[in-house]
Amino acid sequence: MNNLMIPEIRIQDYNYPLPEERIAKYPLPERDSSKLLVYKDGVCSESVFRNLAEHVPSDSLMIFNDTKVVPARLFFRRPTGAHIEIFCLEPDTPAEYNTNFACTEKCRWKCVIGNSKRLKENEILSLDSDSGEFDGIWPQATLVSREGQTGIVEFNWQGGIPFSRLLELCGRVPIPPYLNRDTEAIDLERYQTLYAHIRGSVAAPTAGLHFTGRVLDALSSKGVDIENVCLHVGAGTFLPVKSTYVADHPMHREPFIIKRELIQRIMSAKSGLTAVGTTSVRTLESLYYAGSSCIEKGHPEDVGQWDPYVREWDYSTDEALSAIIKYLDDNDLNELKIGTRIIIVPGFRFRLVDRMVTNFHQPQSTLLLLISAFVGGDWKTIYDYALGHGFRFLSYGDSSLLFRR
Repeated sequence: MNNLMIPEIRIQDYNYPLPEERIAKYPLPERDSSKLLVYKDGVCSESVFRNLAEHVPSDSLMIFNDTKVVPARLFFRRPTGAHIEIFCLEPDTPAEYNTNFACTEKCRWKCVIGNSKRLKENEILSLDSDSGEFDGIWPQATLVSREGQTGIVEFNWQGGIPFSRLLELCGRVPIPPYLNRDTEAIDLERYQTLYAHIRGSVAAPTAGLHFTGRVLDALSSKGVDIENVCLHVGAGTFLPVKSTYVADHPMHREPFIIKRELIQRIMSAKSGLTAVGTTSVRTLESLYYAGSSCIEKGHPEDVGQWDPYVREWDYSTDEALSAIIKYLDDNDLNELKIGTRIIIVPGFRFRLVDRMVTNFHQPQSTLLLLISAFVGGDWKTIYDYALGHGFRFLSYGDSSLLFRR
């Protein structure tokens, strides 16, 4: 890797004052009543989210992330009575999400484990419930191996129900830690998009939380085509950048799926792409590098964190996407399934996304770096406007529509 080509970015240059009272702790009563900041040609204006269709070009393509948040937080007890929180990150055995969710007796997951230092390998934990039993399921957890704060945990249970149902019965929705509160009943509905479909995320793609049936209908009436990709959002989305330089911050792998027909539609989109959320942006921009891998190696590979920056990429976007289509056709596949660790920072060259719907992100976060890259470094104009005009911040906060500069 040629480190000279990785941008030298100090994370403290992407800080701003965010008062605690500006963090939205709860969603508004109506999803589409959020405020909408529109940023175009360096100028900010204010609207309401239910009017989003007025600001999106007709004949454009809007792409959503239809991943579904799973109740991934589970609470167990050691035989001593000590509480242990287990946060499921991604399936280990079986490794494929749907196959794992369908298991009816046992499965293994990579997990973040609270109080992990106290926990011994192969120690059997029981679900933390007053009755000591949960509808005859008797869930148990065993630490198989550990690596720092994470480890491989095997779950065992009775009753013949699939693991997905066990999570629904026994787990809690993992709302962001910066809300500084426990999960409540409202989160079961509102920390999920209306169009959530494919289980696997441990965090919601929150830009989509504002969409309602009437907003989607208004977009369709205007001639905006609506399509879905699926990227399962990992716990890495919550991780702050702790290093002085962004080059030292590790991005976690997130799997994504995109259908062959959508890749073809992207190539012919007349008025460009509007991505709903940073997860959709990262998925779409990863396609170029997956396609370049198809050109050079005959098959797609996971997109590395710094792939866009460590060499010159001379293929056109059409060449890269066409190479994916050829690979899928040659292998009789109708969708691309790979993973990405891509980090989008100032200096990144956008090749697919023209507009983005997104919320307002934490100071010194990789998501704020993505915003800065998208608007040509002009992120302070947007955030100063939002702070000065009463916008609510973070997952349950207000929204913005950004036009790329």
